[in-house]
Amino acid sequence: MFDAAPTTDPIPLQQSDAFERTLRALGQPVRRLEDGTLAVHRSFGPLPVHMISRPQAASPEALLTAAKRLRSRGPVVLSPEMPLPLDRIGALPLVSPNTVARLDLRPDLGTLKANLHQKWRNRLRHAQKQDLRVKRQNMPDDPAHWLLQADALQQSQRRYRSWPTALTLAYGRENPSQSKLFTAFWGREPVAAMLILRHGTTATYHIGHARPSGRIASAHTLLMWEVICWAQKKGIDDLELGLIDTEEGQGLARFKLGTGARAHRLGGTWVWWPPMSRFFAPIARLDRGLMHGI
Repeated sequence: MFDAAPTTDPIPLQQSDAFERTLRALGQPVRRLEDGTLAVHRSFGPLPVHMISRPQAASPEALLTAAKRLRSRGPVVLSPEMPLPLDRIGALPLVSPNTVARLDLRPDLGTLKANLHQKWRNRLRHAQKQDLRVKRQNMPDDPAHWLLQADALQQSQRRYRSWPTALTLAYGRENPSQSKLFTAFWGREPVAAMLILRHGTTATYHIGHARPSGRIASAHTLLMWEVICWAQKKGIDDLELGLIDTEEGQGLARFKLGTGARAHRLGGTWVWWPPMSRFFAPIARLDRGLMHGI
């Protein structure tokens, strides 16, 4: 259904030094393991839980080694960067794999523009004729900023959860000039905005919103192109555009893939906890096809 992922191995935001600094600043217990894997500690009542999100382990055994190094009395939640047969190490499936869009920014700008899908290019031309003004700045440390408020409202309406506002703002404080806000203005009115988080030679699309007038003017398309141009000029190799869902979110998926991005399938979410695994191993085998994409 999807194209193969690129051969590069960009470091995901959840494993970056920038994310680690942000969590530590907020008092969140984290641990960087000997192999470089970042683990986050949480407590649910008396039960300690460790989470390893998007580690770049190449095998189930490598993740098992990381989980054992935590010496946790409770479960370890594993969400690998790619599909892995974690049932082989006794892990149990929790959530089936999602897919993210990734754009390789290493080609020159001319090639990147040529790789845009035709309809995407048409919307970009339309936006460029609308007398829109684009401003780039560091994200203001303001919880009342209109983009954050719009995102919180959208999360409530669509019943999903993203980062809390405090985490988004802390990222900008702890990683100066790495939280970039792109805003499209029609006259003096901000009609669309995108927040991009940079981490090393990778950047991640974090939040975006377009008001009705912005959607009419294709402002989001213009902003995305401005992001691509900025990131490519800054030497960023990979731009992650977030989750795509070709069934329930076809429009958004077309927008992201229309940039020339390729789909990358993640590894789902598993739990490794030996006391539990012994009892539920047969159920894990039943879900093997769903988790591995068989």
